[in-house]
Amino acid sequence: MSSPAVPPTEKRTEDRRLKLLAVTACPAGIAHTYMAAEKLSRAAEALGHSMKVETQGSIGAENVLTDDDVREADGVIVAADKEVDRSRFAGKRVLVVGVAEGIRHPEELIERVRTAPVVPGGDGGGPEDAGAAAGGAGGAGGRDRGVTYKALMNGVSYMIPFVVVGGLLIALSLALGGSPQADGGLVIPDDSFWKPVNDIGVIGFTLMIPILSGYIAYAIGDRPALVPGMIGGWIANTGALYDSESGAGFIGAIVTGFLAGYLVRWIKKLPVPKFARPIMPIIVIPVVATTVLGLFFIHVIGRPISWVFEHLTDWLSGLTGSSAALLGILLGLMIAFDMGGPVNKTAFLFGAGLVSKNPEIMGMCAAAIPVPPLGQGLATLIRRRFYDEQERETGLAALFMGFFGITEGAIPFAAARPARVIPANMAGGAVAGAVAGLAAVTDSVPHGGPIVAVLGAVGGVGMFFLAVLLGTVVTAAVTVGLMSVGGRGGAVPGRELAAAGAGGAAGTNRGYTGVSAGAPSRSGAGAGEPARTGGAPRVAALPRQTGSAEPDESAEPGAGEPGEPSGPGEGAASPGGRRVLSGHLDARTVREWITADGKEAAIRELTGLLAASGRVADEEALTAAVLAREAEGGTGLGEGIAVPHAKTDAVTAPVVGFTRSADGVDWGAPDGTGARLIFMIAVPEAAAGDEHLRILALLSRKLMDPGFRERLLEASGSGEILRVLAEVG
Repeated sequence: MSSPAVPPTEKRTEDRRLKLLAVTACPAGIAHTYMAAEKLSRAAEALGHSMKVETQGSIGAENVLTDDDVREADGVIVAADKEVDRSRFAGKRVLVVGVAEGIRHPEELIERVRTAPVVPGGDGGGPEDAGAAAGGAGGAGGRDRGVTYKALMNGVSYMIPFVVVGGLLIALSLALGGSPQADGGLVIPDDSFWKPVNDIGVIGFTLMIPILSGYIAYAIGDRPALVPGMIGGWIANTGALYDSESGAGFIGAIVTGFLAGYLVRWIKKLPVPKFARPIMPIIVIPVVATTVLGLFFIHVIGRPISWVFEHLTDWLSGLTGSSAALLGILLGLMIAFDMGGPVNKTAFLFGAGLVSKNPEIMGMCAAAIPVPPLGQGLATLIRRRFYDEQERETGLAALFMGFFGITEGAIPFAAARPARVIPANMAGGAVAGAVAGLAAVTDSVPHGGPIVAVLGAVGGVGMFFLAVLLGTVVTAAVTVGLMSVGGRGGAVPGRELAAAGAGGAAGTNRGYTGVSAGAPSRSGAGAGEPARTGGAPRVAALPRQTGSAEPDESAEPGAGEPGEPSGPGEGAASPGGRRVLSGHLDARTVREWITADGKEAAIRELTGLLAASGRVADEEALTAAVLAREAEGGTGLGEGIAVPHAKTDAVTAPVVGFTRSADGVDWGAPDGTGARLIFMIAVPEAAAGDEHLRILALLSRKLMDPGFRERLLEASGSGEILRVLAEVG
């Protein structure tokens, strides 16, 4: 029996047919996943090799690789921008690259897999290898940003259930079993049924910080990094270990998560004797990494945190005689900054310590405390398209937690998008604190949020609620504004999909799906700017225009297919008769040639085209939704293709439009090609799940066929275009 470390490809493979496997995946699992699968399959066939490709898309894993497939394989290509379990490929040569590489250089990957490193038995390799192996995919900065973003979102996604469960149990127990006490805030009696419920909630809240840290580390260093990440997060959140009255909170957890992940990554690269390899991932690496990280945080990072805590308290004490508005602003900024971290705790304990002597200071804190969760919850309601389903649910929970003064309800949003959410929280907190200070609002218990006013602990109730309301609105407005300007990502933009060819990543998939190309447009426009090709539209050079509402004579006559609905907006038979893509595209939504020479103009022309279907309730709202999606990351796929799309209730039913550009519209594609084949997809919120993904998956696969693209470009008239598009399904 051969050693698992000896790959089957050790034999000469240059002159024989290889049996290859591949896995393709991107964070949202839509276009790039299937485009890479098609490209790899076609390249393998052209080179005379067999290949089976597993796609890990948003509609589930398809064509799943079996144990027999793996056993017989000569090599495995993992083209993915999210974590893929590679332990099942132990003993095989595995090449790990970004999904964009699978689209752009499939033949090269097939050659490279012959000499790819072997995945050792017992340790399938960590996600960090993806960044290292994608050496040709782009610059180092792009790869680092991808790994960093995916790691951060991995931690946030695992943390959210703990925040929601812990926060809601605490809020519920306080609501039903708590009572205000002059010297102790909202207290639940020890013999109450709700005391253990509260304790369970506290456990959930306590665990959320190490969970965040642990799963950030896991995404970088794989399983050996999980324990040091979690223990490091616990240490960061336990100030008593480094003589601080407050732990470092979620910011400290992010720091320990990345430190643990990269420390484990570094240890993995150290040469060790062969006999020691089996125990490295389960004993040596976790023990060494946990010890080093823990001591480093306690003695190096923790001391400055303790110093900051102590001196912030002294500094605030010196401000008690200054302007109430200024003090309110400062306390509001501190409360909203790290939501349970040392800065927040400094402000809170400062106010709590003066409850009996100067309740106005606690009143400022009490008004600012609920603003971050209330503001973020409100933002998920007023701009739903910026958030996926999980975030919307978290937003509702944040509203509930905010009512009960649980600032930590906003942590999932801040951890995912710190550059946008933290400033927004601080702006709202400052407004709330300033208004409460100017109005001399008092709070007689060391607790905050509307609940303390409802229970009678607040003096100046009207102004208290006004302060909270103004702060909440400011936080929501600033959050939405920053997300509108810079895209909805946090640490990096373009959350749901990897930036094709740039090594950027998009996050944890969550619902607001689509295709993202992180490269800037050739004209230098940013992600949220309309890309211009320069110059006026060359109308004279274009073939005859065929409007959507007036199909040309080449369109096929006849009614719609039997058994299909015929009402407006529900698949009505088009003037041209033929309908494709499950009836979502017909002659009314096909325009032979587009006149627009820039991306924004093209989008507006296409939304007008979709309006001819009778399925668009608000054309301006649809245009805004598509442009907002483009701001998150361009939808130019390369190969002369763009697929702008949106989930929005501006349409009453799924609808797809198609047009062509003679010269190509600059869509910021990763390969620099102008978009000549342009599809627009719009799906209402209620139907945005599988249908949205299915349409994109079907198109993505078929558009990788050069022959199909050529037939689309050469088709004459909307009827012939529809006949070609009918090949999609």
